[in-house]
Amino acid sequence: MTVHRPWRGVLVATALPLTADLAVDHDKFAEHCAWLVEQGCDGVVPNGSLGEYQVLTPEERARVVETAVSAVGGARVMPGVAAYGSAEARRWAEQARDAGCRAVMLLPPNAYRADERSVRAHYAEVAKAGVPVVAYNNPIDTKVDLVPELLAALHGEGYIHAVKEFSGDVRRAYRLAELAPELDLLIGADDVLLELAVAGAKGWVAGYPNALPAASVELYHAAVDGDLATATQLYRQLHPLLRWDSRVEFVQAIKMSMDVVGRYGGPVRPPRVPLLPEQETAVRAATEKAVAAGLA
Repeated sequence: MTVHRPWRGVLVATALPLTADLAVDHDKFAEHCAWLVEQGCDGVVPNGSLGEYQVLTPEERARVVETAVSAVGGARVMPGVAAYGSAEARRWAEQARDAGCRAVMLLPPNAYRADERSVRAHYAEVAKAGVPVVAYNNPIDTKVDLVPELLAALHGEGYIHAVKEFSGDVRRAYRLAELAPELDLLIGADDVLLELAVAGAKGWVAGYPNALPAASVELYHAAVDGDLATATQLYRQLHPLLRWDSRVEFVQAIKMSMDVVGRYGGPVRPPRVPLLPEQETAVRAATEKAVAAGLA
């Protein structure tokens, strides 16, 4: 029997358009989700686990999920269900399930430096919602590292089906394949996309396709299909954008690129950390080149 794995392929950690008074623009969000799928992306990840969901009301957060499902179908929507406690995270997983989503993405406890016992209990509780859970390992921001041995244990217990790996350590792909060969590895750190694709990754959860979906999809499929000539050329073009470590700079780069291709619908906010001139030039050059080539 073939098992449907909606976390495979290119899933976009979606930008959320806002109106001038900072309300969620659901019409533009629905349009954006549909456009991403039209451009070849396999799905969307609203309420990304370190995104603006933290400042949404519960009603807004739930409606964002429902809007995405209405736009592209539940099988293509994998919302983040992170919360301060496992009981709340489970409720968000249940909300996603009831909205029609076929999978959810879950950070470990991140309000404190959780130990292994706490992490196991957290994923066990959310798994009770009955919707497949994709773990999100982001030790840089959460200070909780889901090491391969722990991920294998969580998978063995049936708590998780895949992991978005953001540590940047490519060697973990091979360790995970040894310990839990049925656990799907999803690329989370964009600047090692080619390396993790070659290592057997089954998907990519990324922000940059918000602006350049066609180019991102082409890069991903070339990499996983072993077309290294195409993948290497695209990777060299896009890597200056993908490799920035600063989250603020990364979000600014996406916003700037979306300005160029006319996809951004929210208000312009003053940047906290300005882009360096060479970074701004790289963003605009790569975006305009992609537009001219019909990739964006």
